[in-house]
Amino acid sequence: MDSFIIRGPCRLSGSVRISGAKNAMLPLMAATILTGGRCTLRNVPRLRDTRTMMKLLDVLGVPSSLEEGTLDVDASSVGSFEAPYDIVRTMRASIYALGPLVARFGRARVSMPGGCAWGPRPVDLHLKGLKALGARIRIDHGYIDASAERLRGGQIVLSVPSVGATVNIMLAAVLARGESVIENAAREPEISALAGALRGAGAAIEGEGTSTISIQGVESIAPFDVAVIPDRIEAGTFAAAAAITGGDVELTGCSPEHMHAVIDVLSACGASVEQGPGTLRVRGPGRIAALDVDTGFYPAFPTDMQAQIMALLCIADGASTIVEHVYPDRFTHVPELRRFGARITLDGSVAVVAGVERLEGAPVMATDIRASSALLLAGLVADGETKVLRIYHIERGYEGIEEKLGALGADIRRVPE
Repeated sequence: MDSFIIRGPCRLSGSVRISGAKNAMLPLMAATILTGGRCTLRNVPRLRDTRTMMKLLDVLGVPSSLEEGTLDVDASSVGSFEAPYDIVRTMRASIYALGPLVARFGRARVSMPGGCAWGPRPVDLHLKGLKALGARIRIDHGYIDASAERLRGGQIVLSVPSVGATVNIMLAAVLARGESVIENAAREPEISALAGALRGAGAAIEGEGTSTISIQGVESIAPFDVAVIPDRIEAGTFAAAAAITGGDVELTGCSPEHMHAVIDVLSACGASVEQGPGTLRVRGPGRIAALDVDTGFYPAFPTDMQAQIMALLCIADGASTIVEHVYPDRFTHVPELRRFGARITLDGSVAVVAGVERLEGAPVMATDIRASSALLLAGLVADGETKVLRIYHIERGYEGIEEKLGALGADIRRVPE
């Protein structure tokens, strides 16, 4: 198990290209199961989660290969309908296999999911949606058994606009008989990207990007060839890295139109943010300004950027407040940031961050994908050496992050444990 060693402080400068979005790629990989043919995904990032989903597809009898950002998937046939615990426990998105397996083959057996170790994130909305489409659901020894002769259209009202549930219901409804309507659907760009890919393959989907998505079931869809959209969270993380180090960084291959809330918060922190076609240029201020941030569902400020913004506010001029509305207990990074000398107090879903003039390098431990990136940001500006343990979390969501940071001037290296 490797670690990162960072020596700070540093000032980042230069240009970095943003990779394809993990949260757009994984639903597309699951969607290949629906097609019964050979699909191609382009702009695919080399991540631990990419390899995990490829392994899951392989177990299902759907071989795939990844070379130079192009993923080829052969879903001509499926040899198994079971997504085993050993794979699903490492990545929650493995549950995306549930909807397409039931839709195309009428049965699926998927382990209850694992993934990042913070907070309860139940799959009840996924199951509620499949039941509304006529699936029979049984929980058996930690597995979800789902079956149906053929799914039928239905109306599903989500209690919260869950991205995962919206994805799974969309994938199931594509081949259902009749019309399905998802109310209070997630509005994220990754949902729109999935809908666009499915529609290009013959699915009848309308309303993506709004809170109501309607799907008219079809008999089959064709294989697809699509490019994965840029990762708005990776882009936000590098933008935050430029801001926290007082740097000057150009982000290329990104989608600023997906990042309005993040851009607004960085600007409020005092950073200069210039937008261009597929580019952002971020220049950090002399001192981060304190501010209040509330996370929410898209298009609000994303929960996946909460930890990174907290790292910035640790060295802000004054006290800031962060309210976590999506996952109220998503604060596993707080004890680790305190090891740098950050002054953070927690009260339920509210974090109060009293800015300090400088942080000090320390050994810290990554607990999930986004928390780990916050530790990297803190390490970039901390005096002395920072050692980040358990970086396999980082590798689940960031492609070659040490190379990208190093090219921008960071003193960062990987060391084996």
